[in-house]
Amino acid sequence: VPLSQETIGNRDVVKWAYNVALTRFHEYWTSDRVKCIGPMADMLNHAAEPNCEITVDFDGNVNVNALYDIPAGSPLTISLGDPTNPTPIFAQYGFLPQDCATIFCKAMHLESQIQELGYEFQELLFQTQTGEIAPKVWDIFLYQILQQSDMGAAQQFCMACQNNDEGTKEQYHSEYFAYTLDALKQHVYSILSDAENLTAKAQSYDQNMHPRVPVIVAHNRLVIQTFGMTASLLEQMG
Repeated sequence: VPLSQETIGNRDVVKWAYNVALTRFHEYWTSDRVKCIGPMADMLNHAAEPNCEITVDFDGNVNVNALYDIPAGSPLTISLGDPTNPTPIFAQYGFLPQDCATIFCKAMHLESQIQELGYEFQELLFQTQTGEIAPKVWDIFLYQILQQSDMGAAQQFCMACQNNDEGTKEQYHSEYFAYTLDALKQHVYSILSDAENLTAKAQSYDQNMHPRVPVIVAHNRLVIQTFGMTASLLEQMG
């Protein structure tokens, strides 16, 4: 049924419809990346370890399949995104997962280094409970340093990372530790500053006009808490 001009011209209705579609669609693999909304299936909540998955058959029927035997009375859950990084889930769905044990190190300025080493974003993590840094985070920062100072060494280090040559990697990490540590400190403190400034800005908004402010602040506080612990660990190293 075609929408009336009255409906199309109602900004609040259009905004509501857009957000419903954005937060409730399920995308399945076709050549044109079809998106659909399945009644009832779109009501399932997110979990880092879901017990269900949504599938779409050749006729376009949306199905919810259990991944294992689910006890009666248990909530049905699906995955709405990478459980190692809550930020994209927050950005699209507007909530902050409470069961994320890690957060992406946010080194998007090193995307080319990440790709060249063959790493994935979900491997480049900080632990939200301790601030501990995944080893591959150290790799990407060292790789950038080597690219800026010695391309021959950078190529050898890249090959070591790709071939899981831990001995060669350790030699480079030992030799350039002070430089890598300094680069990581600069990155972590930069993210902390940005998160604190964004939090202050969000808290200045009228919550009646911007109801997502509490969630935005909660997300930023998770970043601040995690990166704060990471900064403390780095300071202890030198």
